[in-house]
Amino acid sequence: MTESPAEQQSAEEAAPQPHPWAELVAEHFDLLRLAPLPIDRHTGARPLRFVELGRVERHNNELSMLRLSIGLPGQKVRKEQNLLEVWADHRSKEVRFGPDNGLHLEPQNRGLGRFLLAQGVAWARQRWAHYRVEGGALPARDALDNEVRLRRDHVLKAQGFEVTYLDNVQLKASYGAGRVSELHGDWHREKVQILGLQEAAAMLEQADQNLQRQDVEIRKLEERIAIYKREDGGLRFTIACLVAFAVFQAGLLIWITTR
Repeated sequence: MTESPAEQQSAEEAAPQPHPWAELVAEHFDLLRLAPLPIDRHTGARPLRFVELGRVERHNNELSMLRLSIGLPGQKVRKEQNLLEVWADHRSKEVRFGPDNGLHLEPQNRGLGRFLLAQGVAWARQRWAHYRVEGGALPARDALDNEVRLRRDHVLKAQGFEVTYLDNVQLKASYGAGRVSELHGDWHREKVQILGLQEAAAMLEQADQNLQRQDVEIRKLEERIAIYKREDGGLRFTIACLVAFAVFQAGLLIWITTR
């Protein structure tokens, strides 16, 4: 049996509508430097890398929202990846960290989790340190790999959150905290560094100077190699002449002794 237009309209009205801020894209950008780290047996090589930090925020009388995103040059990620949201509800005086499906980052194990949480905590502490923190459930799929679970718990605890397990096998867990003022806004600055325009320009200038020096050194090496090749050719000719002369002398001696 088909639904009447009135029933369809009521069903659409009953369905939860996305918040107008849900699709906002980043408006301000910064450059992040990910320091080179030793190779990890789970996540592989961790070379020097530069990524983009996107930021957008909105405020009204009822809500405030901060959305941080990590952009990877030349690499696409899923919509739900590399995203952190902080929502402040001024009616209930609560702050919620999201998204609800968990924080999934690429590249992994580079310090980005703590960095994003620290940025969100600092934003909330600056304005609403007295607000309560709304806890939530942690995705069970993160607990399937013990290494990933321990890394996740370490990140949350380092920022001041409490992790509580709801079963003996440590699959179901929740996180929470008292008030925003109890959270920490620090991160491993030696792993993740925010670069300003002047710092980025200085790094580019230094890289260009290094390339020029290397180019000069390469030209000098090429000139030395060319000299060695010429000397090697002369030595080969001299050796060939000496060998020919030695053979001639030997032949001459043999001819004299046999006469």
